[in-house]
Amino acid sequence: MSDHAAELSTGAAELGITLTDTQSSQLLDYLTLLYKWNKAYNLTAVRDPDEMVSRHLLDSLSILPFVEGEHWLDVGSGGGMPGIILTIMRPDSRFLLLDSNGKKTRFLTQVKLELGLENLQVTQGRVEAFQTETAFDGIVSRAFSSVADFTQMTRHLSHAGTRWLAMKGQYPEEELAALPVDFEVDQSTRLNVPGCQGNRHLLILRRRVQTLNG
Repeated sequence: MSDHAAELSTGAAELGITLTDTQSSQLLDYLTLLYKWNKAYNLTAVRDPDEMVSRHLLDSLSILPFVEGEHWLDVGSGGGMPGIILTIMRPDSRFLLLDSNGKKTRFLTQVKLELGLENLQVTQGRVEAFQTETAFDGIVSRAFSSVADFTQMTRHLSHAGTRWLAMKGQYPEEELAALPVDFEVDQSTRLNVPGCQGNRHLLILRRRVQTLNG
């Protein structure tokens, strides 16, 4: 894993992120688990561990500067991107990883146990049926669904200040045309992920403020 460690450290530095020894070790341990379990559980289409550093670890790290708040939800977390990476990097925040696939949530639970991620909760279920007593400060997804479905299916888990972070490849103009009328794009950022080919975009969405006019 020495080459992977160097690639991770260099790539994180290019993103302006400094990794502690503990964070680097946890990220690489996660990569090892992902590669091992992927053979049987089909967690990701990326089979080559040499590609996983850029396409999973660095891609997830690229949104770290936009992750603010104490309570986060990763919808359709799958193999744990970006939720596991964010959990490692934000130990003072709480993350709930939600997926309807039992194999994937079993993997995520194993990652939680082996890496000792006390700020992580894993839940199996469908997001539209999921309920929580405490609304989330942020809700993130990576290739989960269209932007319209992402916001519509999670609106019941939000409060007035919630931010939705949608990780996309190409800028999704057609998806945004179908965005619910009470949502708006607060920020759009093109992500430059070291070693990752193709376009990467992050969309940050918010609910529109309700007014008393009319």
